[in-house]
Amino acid sequence: MRSRLFIYVSLAADIVIAISKFIAAGITGSSSMESEGVHSVIDAASQLMLIWGVKTSKKKADDDRPFGYGRELYFWSFMVSLVMFLLGGCISFYEGIRRFSKPEFTGSPNLSYLTLAIAAIFTGISITTAFRAFNKQRGDISLLRAVTQSKDPSTFIVLLGDVGDMLGLGVAFLGVYLGRLFHNPHYDGIASMVIGLILIVISMLLVRESKSLLMGETVNKVALRKIVAIAEADAAIIKVKKHFSTYLAPEEVLLQLIAVFKTGMTTQEITDAIERITKLIKTEFPREKQLFIEPVAK
Repeated sequence: MRSRLFIYVSLAADIVIAISKFIAAGITGSSSMESEGVHSVIDAASQLMLIWGVKTSKKKADDDRPFGYGRELYFWSFMVSLVMFLLGGCISFYEGIRRFSKPEFTGSPNLSYLTLAIAAIFTGISITTAFRAFNKQRGDISLLRAVTQSKDPSTFIVLLGDVGDMLGLGVAFLGVYLGRLFHNPHYDGIASMVIGLILIVISMLLVRESKSLLMGETVNKVALRKIVAIAEADAAIIKVKKHFSTYLAPEEVLLQLIAVFKTGMTTQEITDAIERITKLIKTEFPREKQLFIEPVAK
């Protein structure tokens, strides 16, 4: 079972960062700092939803859910993606527009700089923890490809959320700095709008990937070829005609093989062969926890 420590680290960091950002926004009147505070609150709420999704996905199968509750994680991941888009992105963009109607500066920008520095430190800790967990999954493949192929949304949601946080901090710094440098508060509003756009872009990617997992993704082709090869290597099977698979959870796959068995075999011999092949496949591919082999005629 994978460790979910990175989610709790990210949650703690987001709570501390959100408090500091709102304090700075209240004193300085910076809309980009306020947008960053909203961003951190949304991130913290997202971590709580992911934690709930992980917890409920571990419930044991029962009569109502004979294949288990693994897709609870996919559902809550999809909800997190929508929340980040609707609340985080849109509210930040709105704050930027509002700044244009009421351009003003209050207080010293030094508090904003200090808050952003503190936020960068905590975000760095969170992103390092999430990146280590993600690296264990992705191996040698590229980051973007790993996100699109990952079956564990909790990891890439936290990672991309932290990446968005770091980009947002950089934009917020530029908004405060340029606004003071040129004595133009509109830079602060522009920064808030850019932060909103960053959130929206990241959220749309997360929505797409979370939706794909919720709808059901198949096992990758390389693994399927190996599974079919294991089945067809058994003396009882002539060939595997069809195969169907879908992820029920990051570590659980539902797999059905439609196989042609040799003629003349008794029911007991077919049953023994199915048990033998199932054991071999599960040993090589432990994720295939729900495995069914159906004999058919040629």
